[in-house]
Amino acid sequence: MTSVAAAAPARATVSATDLQVAGMTPLSTVDWPGRLVATVFCQGCPWDCSYCHNPGLIPPRTPGQLAWDDVLAFLHRRRRLLDGVVFSGGEATRQAALLPAVRAVRELGFAVGLHTAGPYPRRLAAVLEDVDWVGLDVKALPEDYDDVVGRPGASHLAWDCLDVLVASGVAHEVRTTIAPGSPAARHAVEIARRVRDAGAQSFALQVARTTGTRAEFTASHDAADRAAWREEVARLDAQIRALGLPDYTLREA
Repeated sequence: MTSVAAAAPARATVSATDLQVAGMTPLSTVDWPGRLVATVFCQGCPWDCSYCHNPGLIPPRTPGQLAWDDVLAFLHRRRRLLDGVVFSGGEATRQAALLPAVRAVRELGFAVGLHTAGPYPRRLAAVLEDVDWVGLDVKALPEDYDDVVGRPGASHLAWDCLDVLVASGVAHEVRTTIAPGSPAARHAVEIARRVRDAGAQSFALQVARTTGTRAEFTASHDAADRAAWREEVARLDAQIRALGLPDYTLREA
């Protein structure tokens, strides 16, 4: 009798060509602080944040719009003209093809950056040896996470990723995005304090923008008292600066 294990089909090898690429920005000065990079946007994300500025990248079954071979052809032409390549999303670590894609980019001589919201700690750990910098979004305190990302069971994941990232020694920036009335805005100082205590190298407080967001978020954001919100941002900025983080940035729209 054939065993179940013997009857199971062999798992197909995943290659960089399997990466679902939603698009690419040929030149960015903001996706990796201090670097000129091309940014590759990966399709699919397990979370559904209200302020997402790329909601079209959330559905995981949407096919890629740009072939990986076209990405590589572009990068071949940009060697020695760009400092690096950033993989963003969506959520880049969702795809098993990320690691071979990262390695292919490194073989061309590029430094590699990664944007992640931290839903997959083990997948992040698996790719860290092959990346040079990580931008990690910490969206809320653990107790607020499920509501912020619209999915159950998310409470510890990004914070676990923070620990993994700090322990790896890979250069990084932790970012928290705030909007009027959001849990992140209510607890921004405590988030920054915990990020500092975890040993993060750099922290950025980012003020949410409405560009590309859903209509309901834009409407709620625009309905907020603008003067009161500016005062709130200034207050949070001052309190976070007082924490003595190794490196801190306020990014406003």
